Amino acid sequence: MSGTYPAPRQLWPMLDAAEALAAGQDWDAAIAAYERILAQAPQDAYTLVQLSYVHSLAGHYRQAQHRALQAAASGVSDPALLLELLPRLRTFNQVQSMLACIQRLLPMSRMPIPLLLAVAAQLSYANLPERAIGFLDEARRADPDYPPTLLARGQVLTYLGRFDEAAADVARALHRAPEIAQGYWLQAWLGKQTPERNHVQAIRRELARPGRRPEDVALLGFALHKELDDLGRYDEAWEALRIGCSAKRSRLAYEPARMQSLFAALERFEPGVAPTVQADPGRVPVFIVGMHRSGTTLLEQLLHGHGEVQGLGELYDFTSAMRHLADHHCRGVVDATIVERAAARDLGEAGRLYLDSVAWRLGPRRWFTDKLPSNFLNIGFIAHALPQARILHMVRDPVETCFSNLRELFSEANPYSYDPLELADYHRWHDRLMARWMERFPGRILQVEYARLVREPETEMRRVAAFCGLDFRPGMLSPDAARGVVTASAVQVRGGIQARDRPKWAPYAQWLAPMIERLRAP
Repeated sequence: MSGTYPAPRQLWPMLDAAEALAAGQDWDAAIAAYERILAQAPQDAYTLVQLSYVHSLAGHYRQAQHRALQAAASGVSDPALLLELLPRLRTFNQVQSMLACIQRLLPMSRMPIPLLLAVAAQLSYANLPERAIGFLDEARRADPDYPPTLLARGQVLTYLGRFDEAAADVARALHRAPEIAQGYWLQAWLGKQTPERNHVQAIRRELARPGRRPEDVALLGFALHKELDDLGRYDEAWEALRIGCSAKRSRLAYEPARMQSLFAALERFEPGVAPTVQADPGRVPVFIVGMHRSGTTLLEQLLHGHGEVQGLGELYDFTSAMRHLADHHCRGVVDATIVERAAARDLGEAGRLYLDSVAWRLGPRRWFTDKLPSNFLNIGFIAHALPQARILHMVRDPVETCFSNLRELFSEANPYSYDPLELADYHRWHDRLMARWMERFPGRILQVEYARLVREPETEMRRVAAFCGLDFRPGMLSPDAARGVVTASAVQVRGGIQARDRPKWAPYAQWLAPMIERLRAP
């Protein structure tokens, strides 16, 4: 039976055939089928989007990006098709093209609520929460009680530091739809629970609801852990965390042996081609790297307080540049194919692509930060691609770092972080790789210790400023509470610089003992 498509009717039989080939994962044949359709309708946006998908699945990064950009340039304004195209463009960090497509949908008052929510989500993923909130405000005006709007708005308000408003939206959503697991997870992290005011009973009730999906169990397990931890009920809190981590891990296809092999390939990496392309030396990227939850967000907030440094948050632009250079689409920041192909490529081209990609975000400031922690995997490429770049490696106590990762519900980006022993192994591989980078690139990487940063902030920030080629300024000691922070640390970082006398993991030491032993093994 023929499908229906947002494309001219005469193309439908050909689209049926192409989609059948794609469903069978015959990528070459599917690509050829879509190309035949384009020969008849060169500007058909639907065909271009589908061709972009198939090229991605076949691992062809450049063609996938090219076809997505062609679809954007076609002037497409069909809302259903843009729902597919916008995430495609963000996949390639083509945010300017994405913004141009969004512009064609305006005014907001003409956009249906599902489209408003989809646009807001893409803007948030692109590290633009200040733009995302406008679409969510419009969606709430259209229907003040629609739970998905309230929860999405609560998340973005959290990024913007507007915690009271976020809490009100989340509470309203749960009043309307108490079965939505995400609401309890957001609610738990928006404040410290007390014996008089908490949601433990409600979360337990929802965990007991029959037919819960693993994704919901993960959200509820992590929410229950946070609330019980606030209440000092550590035995129960650990069990809740175990339930949440187990549910999340069950949905992830993480292979530790493959990850270990990737780390080994990165350690061995040597460029086979001397860079001939030089990126604009007038811009100085400051990469803040390390394990997640090691304090990278705090360091960026402090650096942003310097009048000559612009904080850009977590960007995937260097990852995109390396994918383009290697012409390979991969999951995660990097994979073995990119490492292999990079040896025969001009890494200077990756530096140029990177600076071109972020140029639209930059103001007049010469220095800017890119604080994607997992860019530590890319240091072997960055050092050659961007000779002017500064690299700050955030270092925190391994047990504190791993426990903080374990109790954080990430997206799909950190699949190693839901099993204590897998997490400990990943941390050990991280340490070994960083030691290799420090040996390979002396003077290019500054280690910043979290413990010293929170106890002696001025001393550490003077070191950081000097390494970056900046003078020290007092503004570097106070995080900017008004700045949007699209990261798991959005709530914590606005508490300012805090030094704990007792580590957060201490009450859980008995359950963390195998992880600690693995971390401390020679």
